[in-house]
Amino acid sequence: MSAVAEATHADVLAIAAHRDDVEQTCGGTLLRMAARGLRTAILDLTQGESGTRGTAQERAREAAVAQEILGVGWREALTLPDGAIENTLANRLAIARIVRLVRPRVVILPYWQARHPDHAIVATLGYDACFLAGLKKFALGSGIRGPQQAISTSWGGEPHRPFKIVYASLYADVRPSFIVDITPFIEQRHLALMAYRSQYANQAAGSGLFVPEEEIRKRTFAEARHYGQLAGVRYGEPFVQKEVGLVDDLTLLPVQSI
Repeated sequence: MSAVAEATHADVLAIAAHRDDVEQTCGGTLLRMAARGLRTAILDLTQGESGTRGTAQERAREAAVAQEILGVGWREALTLPDGAIENTLANRLAIARIVRLVRPRVVILPYWQARHPDHAIVATLGYDACFLAGLKKFALGSGIRGPQQAISTSWGGEPHRPFKIVYASLYADVRPSFIVDITPFIEQRHLALMAYRSQYANQAAGSGLFVPEEEIRKRTFAEARHYGQLAGVRYGEPFVQKEVGLVDDLTLLPVQSI
């Protein structure tokens, strides 16, 4: 295994449609994981070229600043069409190559119901790509499946399938499966989001669509406060898992009932 491939490995990979989606929905969680010594990574699927505000180049520079604030060790962006992401074989292969390269134990995806079509489709696209990444006889380089095909080794070597997939549900009207306590990291989380000055600084473009800059802190902190209270902490980020949880010791269950 090359030193470059090893350097890209991460314990937690967050996959999102646009640069700044991760900062909004699970930035505090990535900060918490990094503080625990875990390696984190982000894969943005588009360049953000269709956004009302900013350019793809501006968002790339801002994403690099946010990456530093979040302590994320690896971040890349694909070139799927902004505003028109589809769950195609080509797109599944592109993401599966990254999954094999990064080899995460946990993948964070957006919740599968969302106002923005890109966000909703990434939930299923990301899941399907994680499944493909684990197929031993699927050659990601060619898109041809069969025992006669050599496995692509240029995108992380051997097949890999994440152990756990969870969905960031901050903007979904759904009861979370669990909350991550982000209380010590709430200020850093906000700084990472506000690194996207092209998106959140007050400006004429999109003024009727975007929340005024002075309101962003109030609203994001209020949301984090709401979810934190559900779990008995000050600030939290919500997630949904599709699997049933497993408990070994009832006396160690967190969150007080009464």
